[in-house]
Amino acid sequence: MPQLKLTYFDMHGGRAEPVRLALHIGGVSFEDHRFTHGQFAEIRKTTPFGQVPVLEVDGVQVTQTDSMLRYAGRLTGLYPDDTYQALLCDEVMFVVEEAGIKMGPTFRMTGDEQKEARLALVNGSIPVYLRWLAQQLAMHGGAFFAGGSLSVADLKVFVDIRGLNSGRFDHIPSNLVEQVAPSLNAHMERIAHLPAVQAYYAKFSAK
Repeated sequence: MPQLKLTYFDMHGGRAEPVRLALHIGGVSFEDHRFTHGQFAEIRKTTPFGQVPVLEVDGVQVTQTDSMLRYAGRLTGLYPDDTYQALLCDEVMFVVEEAGIKMGPTFRMTGDEQKEARLALVNGSIPVYLRWLAQQLAMHGGAFFAGGSLSVADLKVFVDIRGLNSGRFDHIPSNLVEQVAPSLNAHMERIAHLPAVQAYYAKFSAK
C-alpha cells in the first residue's frame, strides 16, 4: 500500500473531506495533515497552484480534488468497476465540484457584495444542481448514485449537503436543501448513519 499524506484545512467539510472519508471507510492508512487558516499562506507556497488539498503518494505530490477522490475510491473499492457506472459516478462528482467552483469566489467577498453574490446562487444555480442530483438519485434507485452501492459520489454529495445545511455560509438558508430537494437530506442521513462514517466523526468528538 502506498504511503499517503493528505493536506487540507482543519475542518469537517470542504474538498478534502470526501477523500478523508473514503480512505477511512476503506481502512487505508494515511497522514491526515490539517492546518489552520492562519497557516495557509505558508502551506500554499508548497503547492503547485497555491491551492489545497494536495495528496502525496509515496512522496510525489498530486493535485485536483476529484482525481484524488477517484484514486481513493479505487484503493478502497468505493469507485465502480463497471465503466458506465464509473461514468455516472464521475458525472455526479463533477456537478458538485462545479457548484463549489461557483461558490468559491464568494468566500473572498464581504458585506453586500457577498450577500448579492450568494443570493444570486440561491436563486439561480444552486437549486438547479440540487434538483438534478435528486433526480439522478431517484433514477438510480433512491439509495446511491452509482453502482447500486456506496461510492465516492455519495461521499461527495454527503459532504456538500452537510455543508449547505450547516448554517456556516452567510446568506445561504440552512433549509434550502429541504425546500428544494429533500431526498438529498434523506440520503445525507443514511450516509451519516453508516457505522464507518459514525466512527470517523466519533474519533474527533472524543478528543
